[in-house]
Amino acid sequence: MKILIAVTHLLGTGHLSRALTLGRAFAAAGHAVSVVSGGGPAPHLSTRGVAFEQLPPLRSDGLTFSRLLAADGKVADANYHAARQAHLQGLVRSLQPDVLITELYPFGRRSLQAEFHVLLEAAHALPVRPLILSSIRDILAPPSKPKKAVAADAVIAQYYDAVLVHSDPNATRLEASWPVSPALSQRLHYTGYVAPPAITPHPDKLGQGEILVSAGGGSVGDALYACAVQAAKAMPEHKWRILIGGSNASERIAALSDPASPARLEPARPEFRSMLPHAAASVSMCGYNTALDLLQSGVPSVLVPFDAGNEVEQSLRARSLATLSGVAVEPTAALTPARLSAALRQVMQEPQRSLDGFRFDGAARSVEIAETLHRALRPSQR
Repeated sequence: MKILIAVTHLLGTGHLSRALTLGRAFAAAGHAVSVVSGGGPAPHLSTRGVAFEQLPPLRSDGLTFSRLLAADGKVADANYHAARQAHLQGLVRSLQPDVLITELYPFGRRSLQAEFHVLLEAAHALPVRPLILSSIRDILAPPSKPKKAVAADAVIAQYYDAVLVHSDPNATRLEASWPVSPALSQRLHYTGYVAPPAITPHPDKLGQGEILVSAGGGSVGDALYACAVQAAKAMPEHKWRILIGGSNASERIAALSDPASPARLEPARPEFRSMLPHAAASVSMCGYNTALDLLQSGVPSVLVPFDAGNEVEQSLRARSLATLSGVAVEPTAALTPARLSAALRQVMQEPQRSLDGFRFDGAARSVEIAETLHRALRPSQR
């Protein structure tokens, strides 16, 4: 099959990372995969195994997701959006995919509704309509108004065949963050967690015995980094490595550096996952991909969920993990160097947590579900 995955990350890079993991699973099963990204460049993410298409990039204006900025930092105008829409429309017509997957939409990215509408209309206008799926993580940003959930239901009913929920229903069901109507419930397919292959420890033991501090590949996390720089002074017996994300990592490192702190600051590294099994502990936010990395590695973890701008997704996820051994949660508003140090000492003393019961094969399971649904869709045309 020909697979087209459309994703736009506006702040961090987690959405693109998950879409690429999903794409590689389809490619591993023998399918031809194209991933079209509408967010900014993310050079630390591998596009191996998939054809990668870049739209004119967009990013949010800080936490204002309704105000979208173009590559030059100015508000994207109508012509800029039209260029993105034309690119998507042309891509669908040229590829004529058998399966179209939209990441997050229509449960989010409402500011990009017009371009997703163009994408979906183009897919429905093909001689043979593709199977159309929405791909969503375990926990969504709850709708601020009931009508947003109603609108999402209407889009699903009009354009989509199914929704892939990348969660284990025994751990987290969609109802925990989103009102699931009877109609929507019939279209949900739980896949398990979409995680990359099991972590292979770094061959050179990079990160050995260190406290690794990270906040993803985006441009958030300065408060967490600054706190960690100071907390390192209270725990000089440990090496601290603080991995700074964002395209302006060098400037942020210069602003955050403190000669009195033993912490080592450097740009985010592609080897981050392989460093975790060697680390003494991790301090991080609690995005979907990061949470899975921590679970797979078993590293003692202090979670500082991103909660600015009324964001609740990471807090809900962190709360669900807080019952596990070796996991502590510190809200951003209460975070101090002393609290961070205390939380780290706590998790490093707790027993190794078990991974029994967690399903990390969601990418492969998503492929199986898509293959089954594709065979069932209008078999007379297949």
